[in-house]
Amino acid sequence: MEQSLTHKRCVPCEGGVPTLTDAEVQELLPEVPGWHVTLAEKSGEHVATLQRQVKFKDFRAAMALLRKVEDVAEAEGHHPDFCVHYNVVDFTLWTHAIGWLHENDFILAAKINELLNA
Repeated sequence: MEQSLTHKRCVPCEGGVPTLTDAEVQELLPEVPGWHVTLAEKSGEHVATLQRQVKFKDFRAAMALLRKVEDVAEAEGHHPDFCVHYNVVDFTLWTHAIGWLHENDFILAAKINELLNA
């Protein structure tokens, strides 16, 4: 049986590794409920990103979750982009070194979901 994303570790990526295919993205997407793939402009290029918006009861709750995400992201060596709007956090994941999606993005999304469900 395939190992769940929450039990995998992000692998260092300095570029030169293949991006996920559309089929691989569609296979992984059900494993990260609440996340969706969006084409976004990053540094003048269009890239596939994994995004999720989460609403909290207030600013403190949003920031408390982000402190936990910080710990997970540092441990994984893979960091999300995020924007805080008082009690709403917009997360964006994509692998900068390859300019597209990698399994690492789905691993971190699954671990963020795990924090949200704790």
